[in-house]
Formats: sequence, structure tokens, C-alpha cells
Amino acid sequence: MGRQGQVRQDDTGELRAESEAVAKTQLRRQGINVAKIRRRRSGFGKKITEKDITLFTRQLSTMMRAGVPLLQAFDIAAKGHSNPAVTRMLLEVRADVETGLSLAEAFRKRPLYFDKLFCNIIAAGEAGGVLDTLLDKLATYKEKVMAIKSKIKSAMIYPSAIVGTAFIITAVIMIYVIPAFKDLFSSFGANLPAPTLFVIWLSDQFVHFWWLIFGTLFGAIFAFFYAFKRTPKMQEQMDRILLRLPVIGDIIRKATIARWARTLSTLFSAGVPLVEALDSVGGRPATRFTPRRRGASRPMSAPVPASITRCSAPTCSLTWCCR
Repeated sequence: MGRQGQVRQDDTGELRAESEAVAKTQLRRQGINVAKIRRRRSGFGKKITEKDITLFTRQLSTMMRAGVPLLQAFDIAAKGHSNPAVTRMLLEVRADVETGLSLAEAFRKRPLYFDKLFCNIIAAGEAGGVLDTLLDKLATYKEKVMAIKSKIKSAMIYPSAIVGTAFIITAVIMIYVIPAFKDLFSSFGANLPAPTLFVIWLSDQFVHFWWLIFGTLFGAIFAFFYAFKRTPKMQEQMDRILLRLPVIGDIIRKATIARWARTLSTLFSAGVPLVEALDSVGGRPATRFTPRRRGASRPMSAPVPASITRCSAPTCSLTWCCR
């Protein structure tokens, strides 16, 4: 890449961004023409997880409330973390703050780890001089969000285990049990009904082409999740399906509403304006379907209860609490 008006083929560099498109946009704003961009491989080292960010937020909150200076708090958190990637990231943030950037600006340079909600609360805390208080609220919020996610995952374990067990049992029956009965039926010389012949034929396919069946199945699952992560329309359609499921849909809907309300409460109590708070929580729910319905009513300048009522997801209790 090279700056406009200059031809330089050997300029390379690194940039943290949410996606390749965002990275290209940021570079163009700096007057840099991008020749090639690629995602950096993380290798076999540990990645920075949401749990790491939550732990760091709680540590920083505790140290700030205890009166530890900000830069020293970063040193303590970085040296005490077991994940080398987190240590490097915290030291980079510390260096940015030391050079004159605000804490919120330093976090905004790393959107992969600190989202818009996180940065807005930090900025409000710095502006109001209540950074320690809002860090405590932010840490509590992230801990509750992780608890909700854990409950959703726990609720999904049982049906997933049932489906997996049923598939394994079916494969064992088709590969080992049915062939034994096939030999037994052949010895009788009797004419078998069509359903039985179909099951025997299906068993033969499993025996001779098990590698193709399993390979196709796992390949289809991998392709589905790969496309799911990169196709917003597919994500929205999947969310619609999940929300219509009898039991799981109700769990996801209530967890989404609880998370949205808690996020909005955290931002509003931090002094963030309502419109900006609604923009920030637009990407926070567990599904992509609900935020668009919420955001559609925001520009109309309607009261919050009326806007919430237009959405089919929220409960009556949420509407009454907003009055």
C-alpha cells in the first residue's frame, strides 16, 4: 500500500479492525491506497476471549476504586494475566494512554475486543469523572451477560446431546445390526415388504459409503456455519427460525429482552443520551432480528413505550416499566 501521489510497493503494516472492509475504509481515510489486505492468522497461541475482557474490566474497576493510578493498574493487570495475548494488548493500551490518548480512544482502536457499548461507557465515565463507578457497573453488566449466555448454552446442551446420540445409534444400527438381519432374512428365502427392503438398501449404503456420508454431513455442517458467520441475511433468517421454536425460542427471546434492557439501563445511568444509547444497544442482543425492529422506530421520535409496543418481542412488563 502507499499514500496518494506516491508509488511504493514495499510499504506494509498492521491494522486492527472488525472486518477487511472496515480496515480498507480506515486506510482510505488516511490517504492510503490498499494494494492487498489479508487477515492475520492467530497461530496456536491463546486468543483473547470475552471472559478475559470481563476479568480485566473487573480487575480495573477494583483497582480504580481502591485509588490505584490508571497506568499502574494496567501494569498490574497485564503482569498478572495468564494469557500472553491479553498482556500484550493491555500494554499496548497503556502505551496509547501514556502518549496522550484518552482511555476510550485507546479502547476504540481495538474494536475486536472493546465494542461500541464498552467505549461509550468509558467515555462517559471519563467525561463525568466517575470512571471507577461506571467501570464497576460495566464489569457487573458483562458478568451478567456471560451468565445469561451460559444459561442459554446449558439449555441447548440437552437437545443437542439427544440429536447427536440419536445419530450415533442410527449409524450403529445401519452399519452393524441391519446387515446381520439381512443375512438372516436371506436364509429364509421369503419375500420382504417394501419398507424392509428400503431399510436394507439404506444399510448397504451406510456400509459401503459411510466415509462419503459422514464426510458430506460434516462438510455441510462446516459450510453452513462458515456461510452463517459471513451472511447477515442468513443470520437473520436463522434467528427467525430460532425465535419460533416452542421452548428454545421463548428462552432466547426472554434472554434477548433482558440483555437489551440491562444494556440500555447501564448506558442511560452512565449519562449517555437516549438516542446514542439506543444506537449502541442495536448490536448487543443475542439475535440480529430484534435490533432492526427496535431501530426502525427510533428515528420517528416516538416515545420509548410506544416504540417498544410496536415490536412483537418485548413483554408487557417491559412496556409498563418504561412508562
